[in-house]
Amino acid sequence: MVKLSNDVLRRIVFTHLGVEDADVIVGPRVGEDAAIVRVGDKYLVMHTDPITGAVEGIGWFAINIVANDIAVRGVKPRWFLLTLLLPRDIGEDGVRVIMEDVNRALIELGGSLIGGHTEYTPGIDRVIASTTAIGIGDHYVTTSGAKPGDLVLVTKYVALEGTAVLASDFRDELMSRGVPKEVLNRSRNLLKEISVVREALSLADIASSMHDPTEGGLLQGLLEIAEASGVRLRINVDRVPTLPETKQIFSTLGIDPLRSLSSGMLIATIPRDHVQSAINRLNTLGINYSVIGEVVKGETGVELISNSGIISEVHEFIEDDVMKLWHLKYGR
Repeated sequence: MVKLSNDVLRRIVFTHLGVEDADVIVGPRVGEDAAIVRVGDKYLVMHTDPITGAVEGIGWFAINIVANDIAVRGVKPRWFLLTLLLPRDIGEDGVRVIMEDVNRALIELGGSLIGGHTEYTPGIDRVIASTTAIGIGDHYVTTSGAKPGDLVLVTKYVALEGTAVLASDFRDELMSRGVPKEVLNRSRNLLKEISVVREALSLADIASSMHDPTEGGLLQGLLEIAEASGVRLRINVDRVPTLPETKQIFSTLGIDPLRSLSSGMLIATIPRDHVQSAINRLNTLGINYSVIGEVVKGETGVELISNSGIISEVHEFIEDDVMKLWHLKYGR
């Protein structure tokens, strides 16, 4: 899967949205994680996403990926609809494994599967899972709320998702290049860390914006906050938390973890007078974090610095490094 560029979205997709509705608070916009609709005095938050890559535990993954996009709105994900498109060689045992993973994810989140669709689909050779998540709340957080003076905080580690995908789908190649089996086994288990629901809900009342970086990685996620908010983010790349396993695998394959699948890392902009509160809450949850930069006035975009000076600026859509490798390997 490769996302359409922001330019194509704006020119073609966002110009064909049917009638305007005053109750749509947030509709399709670059960088916004989920739609928000006013229902009486509540806000209904909804998001849908497909899983099309070769991913172990696809049922668990399909639920958690969309749950993240509801949680970064500051709303608990409660209801889910799941569409499974199956190749013919997936029998009952395969479907049972997927649904057991779905059920486990739902129980962990306190969510319910309320509908969907399943079918054997001609012309596909792997499972495609498309999930919609829904939540309802009294308030909401957007990607577009970042303000100059806020600090930029991230949780966990960069490219957790990308590291797990590479360790699974490029295992033989990585082992042939000297990456130890135990490193790959630990990396595959990082798939269990891709939920940001707990930390997002914990920070919902103090964050000015929150975002779930997926395809395009941390840099694309930061760029989407900058563009949605009309601000500039100054980010110190030396402060970005990176696991040793990620460094080894990405270095071996010659790609950049900052530009790679990063579900599991929450980006939050926090007003300075609330940063200590955010830190205290994350410490209570036992979730690691790093303050990697600040929101400043200036040309919209992301300014990358290091401890030794300015490195570069990011203004254009980022094509994900892991997905580029994946498509080269699988030819789709």
